[in-house]
Amino acid sequence: MKREGDGATPVGHMAILEMWYRRGRLPRPKSPLVPRPVQAGRDGWCDAPRHPAYNRHVALPFPASAESLAREDRLYDVIVVLDWNYRTRVRGRGSAIFLHVAKPGYPPTEGCVAVSPADMRRLAPYLSRRSRIAVIR
Repeated sequence: MKREGDGATPVGHMAILEMWYRRGRLPRPKSPLVPRPVQAGRDGWCDAPRHPAYNRHVALPFPASAESLAREDRLYDVIVVLDWNYRTRVRGRGSAIFLHVAKPGYPPTEGCVAVSPADMRRLAPYLSRRSRIAVIR
């Protein structure tokens, strides 16, 4: 079973909830979703299982553990929030499972699904709240 910090991508079908992007690094993605611009120093994601905002977007600075959505690398130039442990939240079952841009060479993520920037551009027009991502083994 998926646990917070285990580095595993959860197996299952996950709905697509929302999209974020880094303004200034690329044009706003063309998508049926309404891409929200990430604001550096402000937008984060809580990964503290005991906090009430666990696995939710939060405003930085934040009093508990939270990841910045404005990373220095290019991984979060586009972030698609997947419905893993989001609608029905269980503390410690995993947070911040995103579809995002892959590192060159496609090394493993810490649990997310990652694609090339070109593939993200190709996928974005087809991503909607009716879409599902299937992770199988």
